[in-house]
Amino acid sequence: MKKYLKLLEHTRLFHGITESEIESMLKCLSATSRCYQKGDYVFRRGEHITTVALLLEGCIHICKEDFWGNLSILSEISEGEIFGEVYACLDNDEILNNAVAVKQSVVLFLDVHRILTMCPSSCHFHGMLIRNLLSVIASKNKMLTQKLEYMSQRTTREKLLSYLSEQSLKAGCPSFDIPFNRQQLADFLSVDRSAMSNELCKMRDEGILLFEKNHFTLK
Repeated sequence: MKKYLKLLEHTRLFHGITESEIESMLKCLSATSRCYQKGDYVFRRGEHITTVALLLEGCIHICKEDFWGNLSILSEISEGEIFGEVYACLDNDEILNNAVAVKQSVVLFLDVHRILTMCPSSCHFHGMLIRNLLSVIASKNKMLTQKLEYMSQRTTREKLLSYLSEQSLKAGCPSFDIPFNRQQLADFLSVDRSAMSNELCKMRDEGILLFEKNHFTLK
């Protein structure tokens, strides 16, 4: 775990906590890590969890399948980000979505009860950890609100423009990369891939945007 201490120090969950403090906290939090291959499930719909997951390496998609197997990607988890924290805090509630490794990944699991329960010495960095967790949860709620904005658009073009506009604003530049390939973007926006690709080509021909794989330029 020592090789990940520098990464952990720069995560939002451990913001403001030093490497040495993190190292001592991991034992207190019953931290364990596990490796996953591409396509492996970290969490499955219907499970009950009591751990907060933090991605150390790789990429995880939070996704949902309906009765007919249609896939929707709800979010992408990058290295240093946490997931499963809401269900861990709810304790007895079943997970509604799947967490799937997009490529070989390493995940760190932290006991949520140990996070939320202050140790007898009430060390200041444990209090910081709790505040950081609340901050991450609030930030994720904001991201879900943004996705609702994309999904509320009526047409495939409007959904694409809403999403791409937001990515451009985040990058602070009209040229930017998105974290999805075409199928993943279609799953994220809950649109048909062929219809989405046709719409992208139409907007390119109309001079609205340019694209090459996952790189886009808004004009």
